[in-house]
Amino acid sequence: MLAANVPAAATDPASASPLASAASGAAPVLSQRLRTETATQHERMHTLMAEGKPFADRAAYARFVAAQYEFQRDVEHLFAAPELRAAVPDIDMRGRQSASQADLADLGAAVPAGPLATQHIGMPEALGWLYVSEGSTLGAAFLFKEAQSALGLTADFGARNLAAYPEGRARAWKQFVAALDAAPPDVHDGAIAGANAAYDRFGALLRHHFDL
Repeated sequence: MLAANVPAAATDPASASPLASAASGAAPVLSQRLRTETATQHERMHTLMAEGKPFADRAAYARFVAAQYEFQRDVEHLFAAPELRAAVPDIDMRGRQSASQADLADLGAAVPAGPLATQHIGMPEALGWLYVSEGSTLGAAFLFKEAQSALGLTADFGARNLAAYPEGRARAWKQFVAALDAAPPDVHDGAIAGANAAYDRFGALLRHHFDL
């Protein structure tokens, strides 16, 4: 995603970094299909964020972080699955649940305690959920700058959930794309369904926390 008013969890990762391309005439790789087939969802998240105005003040931003926390909790619930761990070997460096929780504490906001949305999600749908989450980390550079300039937040206070991984945004994304594009064609449809479900979940969280 992200433009000025776009959610970290709903960013369009593919638009922020070059994706691996299939050879001419070959079937598209998974990262390409995810980008193309979730484009409408991506635009819908843009709209919801623009309506929510998360950088209007710290109280509004805390609502965004609450949505981010719930979404990241959903995503990190999937990390224990052996099939996902095999598909994404560096998965333990990913995810931002703890960062979001720490940011909520910084902001004096309560940690949401709603039900998990991924209780019964497995592979290959889990790859799609992780795609939305990882793409948001790549695309959150703009949001991080907005949190700094508009709200005075930093990677050590209030905006941890928007900061880059220690490895850097581009490197972490490139490694994830390589894992995606190693997936066989027979898992593509399931991964795309998972990504659409993840977008739906984040959209529902934004509507809930911002009363949209």
